[in-house]
Amino acid sequence: MTIPDPILAALEGAHASWRPLLIEGLQAVMHATPAYLPQLAVDEYLPTEGRLFAAFALPLDQVRYVLVGEGPYPRAASATGVCFMDGAVGSLWSSETGGGLSKAVNKATSLRNFMKMLLVADGQLQRDNTAGDAMAAVSALARSGAGTHIQSLDEMQRKLTSQGFLLLNASLVFRSHVAPVKDAKAWLPFFETVMAGLAAQSSTTPTMILWGKIAELLRKLPVMQEFPQIVAEHPYNLSFIANQDMHALFAPMQLLKA
Repeated sequence: MTIPDPILAALEGAHASWRPLLIEGLQAVMHATPAYLPQLAVDEYLPTEGRLFAAFALPLDQVRYVLVGEGPYPRAASATGVCFMDGAVGSLWSSETGGGLSKAVNKATSLRNFMKMLLVADGQLQRDNTAGDAMAAVSALARSGAGTHIQSLDEMQRKLTSQGFLLLNASLVFRSHVAPVKDAKAWLPFFETVMAGLAAQSSTTPTMILWGKIAELLRKLPVMQEFPQIVAEHPYNLSFIANQDMHALFAPMQLLKA
């Protein structure tokens, strides 16, 4: 069974250290569901521009955490192939007087709640007061430069990868005419194979961070027993902002500090 050329071509977006494992993962998908990748190769899906494996740009030996979301944003400008990194977001902060987070961040619900979770974890917001004047005050401080906050989503992504985060989605693709859980299930053999390789090759076993119900599908894979795991609701839930496990994980990293 031959992996379709358009799928193989997308491997150019991954770091070379991952490519043998990614090919093994794709072969596992072909074995489990022979028609899936050939059909995908001629279909329309997100992310575009050959970014199917963009999350694997981080070298394998630098991975300390594997953060798994549900799937790409359902908008071409937003879907980057990297978990919850919205390509339509530039500035994190509103440029308007009295504004809080930028309009693009607020449109990306998961990113908005992740930002607020970080601000609560850092003590810059109270968990029961994360909007209105409180948010505007944080934004004004951030934009002034006095608080040494990062300014863009690109900076946040660099901060995460510098901490060793592999930012994956449970489903590597979004198709408007296919239920996300169906695509996620088709990628399970890929994840099982690739994560087994990661566990075998890592000097320190990375921690799995699983967000949402689709990401929890991965917990059923036997290989997941080899990884420490932290499970949380998906960030599109408001309750994520106050999640104590997320606070404990992210507070020491100071992701919002420039």
